[in-house]
Order: sequence, then structure tokens, then C-alpha cells
Amino acid sequence: MWKDLAGRAYAGAAFRTPAGPAALSAAEQRLGCPLPAELAGLLRETDGVAGPYGVDTVWPLERIVEQNLHFWRDRSFAALYMPFDALLFFGDNGGGDQFAFVRTPPRADVFVWEHEDDSRRWVARDLPDYLGRSLAAGGDDWYQYG
Repeated sequence: MWKDLAGRAYAGAAFRTPAGPAALSAAEQRLGCPLPAELAGLLRETDGVAGPYGVDTVWPLERIVEQNLHFWRDRSFAALYMPFDALLFFGDNGGGDQFAFVRTPPRADVFVWEHEDDSRRWVARDLPDYLGRSLAAGGDDWYQYG
């Protein structure tokens, strides 16, 4: 399902070997929270999705864990940015902006965190909508135009 959806949006989408149940369980344990159901489903089918120019539209599971732990724990960010505790990052645009689910309270919506001004705003109603918008746009700034 996820590969088909991504492939319809961008024929050049690249996929990885699926993440297994043990890896998903270990990731959730390290994160201290469950992954959103849609994201876990995608990762069971492909461990991430690479879009145009090889940008990780959806990161591999290990990167999801590492990036989130880094953003949640790095004390130096407190002086620069609003807290990241409520977000679960899972992809980026290749230029520093990152895409996330809101984990508290849990939401299906996808938000972008723009690193230059620390803004966070809605960009898609759910993961399928995000994949369709981000992969079909053909550019790394698709979310900036509506």
C-alpha cells in the first residue's frame, strides 16, 4: 500500500528493506512512546522513502529514533528553540526543515518545523496526504506555497 502510494506520487521513489517487528518494538522502547500507526505501517513495508534528489521524505527507523532523541534531549536547543517534546520527527526536505507528527496530544496531522525561524505549522492531514504532497511536488519547498 505505502509503496504504491509513494510510487504513484513520484515514480522515482526509492524504498528500503522493511523494518521488522523487533526493530519497531525496540525503537518504541528507546523513544518511550509508540510510533503513530500509519508510520509504523509504512516502516513495516519499507524502512523509509527517498524522494526527488534522494531526500529522505520518510527517514529510516534508526534515524527517526536518533533524531528525536537528539532533539528531545539536547539542552543547548533550549536557548535557541521552543521545546520539541510534543513532536515526533520522521522526515525532512533536504534543506534543514523537518516534518513531524504531534505526539501530545496524538494527531494524524503532519507539521513542518522550519529551522531558520523555529516556526511549526500544519502541512498535511495525515501520512498519505503528506506523501502525496511532498513527493508529487518535485521540490524541497512544496509546503511553503499553500
